[in-house]
Amino acid sequence: MLDEYLAVGEIVRPQGIRGELKVKPLTDDPGRYFDLKRVRVEGEMRAIHCLRVHDGFAYVRLEGVYSREGAEALRGALLYIHRDDAVALPEDTEFICDLIGCHATDTEGADCGVLSDVLQPGGCDVYVFRGPRGELLVPALKKVILEVDVRGKRMLLDAQGLRETAVFSS
Repeated sequence: MLDEYLAVGEIVRPQGIRGELKVKPLTDDPGRYFDLKRVRVEGEMRAIHCLRVHDGFAYVRLEGVYSREGAEALRGALLYIHRDDAVALPEDTEFICDLIGCHATDTEGADCGVLSDVLQPGGCDVYVFRGPRGELLVPALKKVILEVDVRGKRMLLDAQGLRETAVFSS
């Protein structure tokens, strides 16, 4: 089953003395913060207001946070939105949080491990699997990632594509 809430940001630190928060977005579009009305933080729904986006960070105010001390208490907390409020994804695209935990096998039946991380170095995401042979890094290419079932937490990888592109790391 997919999680009901999706993490969209992490509170990095207070900004100023009146409760403003600097947030590291966990989304491709930091400008999306301007559209958010409510977020869940520490198990509680709160109104949110985005003041600005600058250098890849969102600066926000949260309902009930009016001092530096209140903001400091939230340092490191994650901001969540309800899945129903998430942006629509293009076809053949999944939220990273839904991919994490998928168990992968290849077309020859070999166990490739469980997806533990998704790296985003630039041109192509890299999936990190932890499995019986250690850490496996796989480029997120359609010729390598043949099937993804996030509800069933399964992936099918092309064995030949893995031999050509994947890297084992220790």
